[in-house]
Amino acid sequence: MNPIAIRPMSRGELDLGIDWAAAEGWNPGLHDADSFYAADPQGFLVGLLGDEPVGMISAVRYGRSFGFIGLYLVRPAFRGRGYGLALWQAGVQALAGRLVGLDGVVAQQHNYRRSGFSLAWNNLRCAGVPQQATGQDEAIVPLAQWPIDELLRYDAAFFPEDRSAFLRSWIAQRGSTALGAVHGGRLAGYGVIRPCRAGFKIGPLFADDAALADRLLRALAATVSEGSRVQLDIPAINPAAVALAAAHGLQPVFETARMYIATPPALAIDRLYGVTTFELG
Repeated sequence: MNPIAIRPMSRGELDLGIDWAAAEGWNPGLHDADSFYAADPQGFLVGLLGDEPVGMISAVRYGRSFGFIGLYLVRPAFRGRGYGLALWQAGVQALAGRLVGLDGVVAQQHNYRRSGFSLAWNNLRCAGVPQQATGQDEAIVPLAQWPIDELLRYDAAFFPEDRSAFLRSWIAQRGSTALGAVHGGRLAGYGVIRPCRAGFKIGPLFADDAALADRLLRALAATVSEGSRVQLDIPAINPAAVALAAAHGLQPVFETARMYIATPPALAIDRLYGVTTFELG
């Protein structure tokens, strides 16, 4: 077996990697690559056999203490040759010394445990046609109207490190809509809906209570064509998120295992109704 060379991907190569993810059925957003690359331009590794790219893994660094692994795949024609293991080892090594998270296929949990990861909870991808808001809700405003510093402070309850570079790009992603929920003169939730290869995804969806989460979901759904299929990735350990998805007729279609190396971070799971992205956390 010829060894592969592993190096950071260029921005153009990341587009190719997103195409690979789409071929795997992961349904990435149409413009996710811009925000992914903004999070950490050195955080996407490609495996090369000669000049041919054969696989990739993302090992994105946030701040000084956290990292997230995703987009781990080898092209079908090159599987079974050890290239995946080489990419995995490079990704883990790139995040050495940090708390590291991932959303992995449930069936691969045992392999991730071998590298020191432990299960924190499962996430469910739920899909369907959610109910739409039928009128103006004064509590729901364009997120761009809200000071970015207050958004970052609110987001800190749901993510273990600073991700300001990513969020600034994510909430302004082409074709997307970002809305905030306001209560008592302060930000009490926010969500983003974006176009994907098939339909739309909502993520994140954070709110101080279930009623606000429902209002945000309805308002976000109302920004796309009636009857559009929407995906929402929910933490299965939050019963309010499970109930919200069910109330909107969103059915589970896929499951991941959220795992961490070291002690899982203390996140506001009870206010987390939609994961931002399985790829970057």
